[in-house]
Amino acid sequence: MALPSSGQISLNQVNVELGNSGTAQIDMNSSTVRGLFGIASGEIEMADGYGKANAQYVAASGGTVTTSGNYKYHRFNSSSTLSVSNAGNSVGSNTIEYIVIAGGGAGGYDAGGGGGAGGTIFTSFNPSATNYTVTIGGGGSPYGGNGGTSSAFGTSCTGGGGGGAKQQSGRNGGSGGGGGHGYGGRGYGTSGQGNNGDSGTSTAGGGGGGKGGAASSNVGNGGSSYTWLDGVARSGGGGGGNHAGPPGSGGGGGAGNGGWTYSGGSGSANTGSGGGGSGNLGGGGAAAGSGGSGVVVARYIYQ
Repeated sequence: MALPSSGQISLNQVNVELGNSGTAQIDMNSSTVRGLFGIASGEIEMADGYGKANAQYVAASGGTVTTSGNYKYHRFNSSSTLSVSNAGNSVGSNTIEYIVIAGGGAGGYDAGGGGGAGGTIFTSFNPSATNYTVTIGGGGSPYGGNGGTSSAFGTSCTGGGGGGAKQQSGRNGGSGGGGGHGYGGRGYGTSGQGNNGDSGTSTAGGGGGGKGGAASSNVGNGGSSYTWLDGVARSGGGGGGNHAGPPGSGGGGGAGNGGWTYSGGSGSANTGSGGGGSGNLGGGGAAAGSGGSGVVVARYIYQ
């Protein structure tokens, strides 16, 4: 709402625009009135208020803060609090958009499957002036451990499923882990949070699922990552390991590649991406990659 753009402006209308009772006593020299009329000092005329609106913007603190254009971003790499000091209004801004990503799953042992990406949800809400708890899930530990749960603003995401070892199925999770070599079955993703991993083949582990897509069929590559409004790719599936040829690649967003004569790569921290399955050429004991820890990012219009 805004004050009239022509004609008479009443004190009742000024009060209502400021969020007061229409009949409340008003001081035309107050900072709130001057802010609305855009007159820092001197005489205020009612015509100065034509078309003016009492725009309030969301204001908050917490996490690592950056700005881009009219947006302010808060990134949480570890558990903490977003403290909202001003909930804003519809004239300025009163919405927080956010993404919650759980920890990614670890890769599996012995030409094992890749870890699935942590569950990923992006949505928005209208905040209140209060504190919001943010919880960040850790990445899964080798071999085949699931990632930890992340939560914020009433949204909870399931950790990524760990990759299966030889002849073992990948674990279910936000996105499912890949099955181990020897035809281990796929792990399944959680609806609305991620995708399925892939089954293993005779020599290679299947890729873990990613937020952007399920793992590639029978080639060991992890499912694709997802890029949110901040322009950062995250939540990719880990690549499956192989003991008889080149392993699968991670699905991007910091996901680990599978191993062959070497260990699988770990998912990058605070991406929620899966770790790569271990290699096992000649029966060696190459390690699997850990899953990447989760992250929460929130943004709003601040000016």
